[in-house]
Amino acid sequence: MSLLDDYRAELAAADARLIATVAALSDEEMRAPSALEGWTRGHVTTHVSRNADSLVNLLTWARTGVVTPQYRDAAERDEGIRQGCGRPAAEQLADLEASTARFAEAMDSLPADRWSFLISGTRPPEHPAWYVVMRRLREVEIHHGDLGAGYTWRDWPDRYVEWEWRDSPLLSDEPTYGKLTATDTGETLIGTDGPHLQATRRELTAWMTGRHRPEGFPEPPAWMVRSAPDGLA
Repeated sequence: MSLLDDYRAELAAADARLIATVAALSDEEMRAPSALEGWTRGHVTTHVSRNADSLVNLLTWARTGVVTPQYRDAAERDEGIRQGCGRPAAEQLADLEASTARFAEAMDSLPADRWSFLISGTRPPEHPAWYVVMRRLREVEIHHGDLGAGYTWRDWPDRYVEWEWRDSPLLSDEPTYGKLTATDTGETLIGTDGPHLQATRRELTAWMTGRHRPEGFPEPPAWMVRSAPDGLA
């Protein structure tokens, strides 16, 4: 089994966990606030569904060689969330299941020699198509926690934490630390300017992704925000 196969299996397991959480939500619970400021659980669930479709666009680009943007623009992304956030829980679940299946089908349809094809999402830099799988894994794991329905960064699988620990520092041009040291593994990441921060690797990863802030830590790097985009609250 290849590394790509391994991470596809990780994604399938993450998808199943998220779908199980969403399936347990009532209409009232779906309308309740999420852990993201200004967003209900309906906003979060709709975003995850539309993200799957946007990443299908990128795999289509890799498969055909025809430039297919993830979203036409930020307005399209925001409008998709706005239109879908207020739906009943059953409709949200059906949409999540269907969009997850569409993304799985797009992965299945991509020839082996196209996984290295370079594409670009909504922000630089360009990356090979295989990284889309990791981007989707990140969306599912982080936003599962954002639902505020029992699953948190403490529940992230160890393998995901290991990958995110190494990848998150590459996503910000403005690190807010001089050095990070994982107290449980001894690993160290070097930033640019700021304090030497120490915590477990899981805690540091959750901080870097904006999902946990240990006492005394500064604001996390700016690559991911916790609040709703303008106009979506």
